[in-house]
Amino acid sequence: MSSISQTLTNITVGYQSLEERVMISTLTTLPTCVFLFINSIMLFTLRSKPVFRETCRYILLYNLLFADTVQLAQSQIHFLLAVLRIRVSYPVCTFLVNFTQLTAVISPLTLVVMPLERYVAVCYPLRHGTIITIRNTGAAIIVIWAISFLNIIIRTLLFLALFEKLDKIEVKYLCSEIGILLGSKSDHFDKAFTCIVFVAAGVAVIFSYIGVIVAARSASTDKALAFKARNTLLLNLMQLILSLSSTIYYPLLVPLSVTVTRIVLVRIQNAFYLFFIILPRCLTSLTYGLRDQTIRPVLIYHLCCRLKCPVVEDKG
Repeated sequence: MSSISQTLTNITVGYQSLEERVMISTLTTLPTCVFLFINSIMLFTLRSKPVFRETCRYILLYNLLFADTVQLAQSQIHFLLAVLRIRVSYPVCTFLVNFTQLTAVISPLTLVVMPLERYVAVCYPLRHGTIITIRNTGAAIIVIWAISFLNIIIRTLLFLALFEKLDKIEVKYLCSEIGILLGSKSDHFDKAFTCIVFVAAGVAVIFSYIGVIVAARSASTDKALAFKARNTLLLNLMQLILSLSSTIYYPLLVPLSVTVTRIVLVRIQNAFYLFFIILPRCLTSLTYGLRDQTIRPVLIYHLCCRLKCPVVEDKG
């Protein structure tokens, strides 16, 4: 393990008192549980009516939200393992990290497809029904998961070479991606794969946004649909940026690890975890669910335990 990796794993379990560890665990676990509940209600909502089950953009939204929900739960498990100083073996840690990576890749890959669906809806409205079908959407989701599984398979193959030597050795300090870093090949592969995924998602969003803007100037284009599609694409871009924020979690800690004291760095890392890991995974259900006029009343109805709740009309 490199000196930087060693430093980061050391600071994660810095000299925190028991009271501080309990407080940090509570402050992160409570909001995580709340948003896991909200996300679960949102997932149930997206399967509760035929209009959601048979509309392609809602099927893609379900895939995005499912990945974010699993990622949120997994991230909190890793965080609690670190805060409570629970050590696990390399194989167990590798399984947990790879499972987290599986769902982490799903979100940006889904954000490659979602903007293209809105682009087709606005720029090719007459062909939208034949291009964007449930079957094609299902095929796109299968490809998304296949790419993510391929990423995990390659990572696992890089690990198997050292499996016999590491199967009974505990990961020192922190079970995380950086805690099981096996060498430069694994690091280079992860960086290359992450860059390709996010560049592809960014190109898809920008291309679709420009296409919608150009189409909106045409007299034959539905102006209201184009306006909503533009706002949706901006939302996709914001979601992509939030997903990207989790990849700068460790790079931001590296320069700080040599400039501040260990206990200060631990507290900064806790704050980064809230803003870069938890928050992006929590906003999907709120930004998409409360904004969509079809989802919102059903979501609020289920959140209120099927009691009558006031629903604010959308002015936009």
